[in-house]
Amino acid sequence: MSTLRDPVGPEDKKVYVRRRLLVLAGLIALIVAVVLVIVKPGSSGGAAGAAEVTVPEDLVVAEQQEAETADPEAIPACADTQLQVTPVTDRDSYAAGELPQLSLQIENVGESDCQADLGTAGMSLQVTSGADQVWRSTDCQQNPDHRAVIVQPGKPLTTEAIAWDRTRSSPDSCELSRDPVGAGGATYHLRVAVGGVEGEGTAPFLLY
Repeated sequence: MSTLRDPVGPEDKKVYVRRRLLVLAGLIALIVAVVLVIVKPGSSGGAAGAAEVTVPEDLVVAEQQEAETADPEAIPACADTQLQVTPVTDRDSYAAGELPQLSLQIENVGESDCQADLGTAGMSLQVTSGADQVWRSTDCQQNPDHRAVIVQPGKPLTTEAIAWDRTRSSPDSCELSRDPVGAGGATYHLRVAVGGVEGEGTAPFLLY
């Protein structure tokens, strides 16, 4: 059994030692070449090399701006003149038994992001007929909330629709059975407001 430390064989012992030293030298040269390919000359690598890496200034500025945009506290409150509120109904007329779906759309008509309270606590939807206020969403509202929402220019937001049950409301009638309002082609109007901003115009619709 031959070992590197004590080679034996038909040739002189020095010949075997030289051959094996040459093989070892070749292996070492191969390893060095691989290392040089992976780690380029002049690079320090590791933690020391990482310390020399610099981030482009424009990228730093962009990241700072993005962080500010993501922070609600960095965005100012919407001015009344910056918001446009519009009443929305899902249809123009409703057959007997069909419930109107009422909502509102809010749009930032300014040039920069702003923050508005779009919670139900500051939101109002009203159904009127002439000068008669027929129904109001706040009369029997439950658990009104405040919700800070960032409104971006040119990206209108529409609230979830509320189904009007076609009855007259008042704060005193929430637990009572209410009679339906007149139909047969009667015209009603939806008026809206949010955060103290009145909606523009009304959304008319017919009940049959």
